[in-house]
Amino acid sequence: MIKNVLILVFLGVVLMSCNASKAQKRDSVAKLEGTWELNYITGPRIAFDGLYPNKKPTIHFDLKENRVSGNNSCNSFTGNLSVTGNKIDFTQPMAVTRMMCQDGQGEQVFMNTLQKITSYDITDDGKTLNFISGDIAMMRFAKK
Repeated sequence: MIKNVLILVFLGVVLMSCNASKAQKRDSVAKLEGTWELNYITGPRIAFDGLYPNKKPTIHFDLKENRVSGNNSCNSFTGNLSVTGNKIDFTQPMAVTRMMCQDGQGEQVFMNTLQKITSYDITDDGKTLNFISGDIAMMRFAKK
């Protein structure tokens, strides 16, 4: 009898921990919702303010519609959102406007870097979003 009770308690604890893990992943995805503004990008030897002198890129997540959109400092973009846990995929084709831009290479750096992103991390306070490729933080955004 005691053995059966212990087995039931153990199974209950296992099931509750599985649900807590799922809830944590849902919370992480839910924190993506809204608009974020880029404040760091790795790679180019040009200073951040030199890449984006007039307008910083933004990204907007609409979890209800499962869409991602934003502005790469000149042109707008939109596409399907592909998120599983903390994994995120921007390799699917996106629609991008084709306005003439004076700002040089900033928008191309943004779009090329976005294609390399494999996961994300949001700080506990929900104010900073990091896009990661492998184990390297490539982009950092602040919640708007």
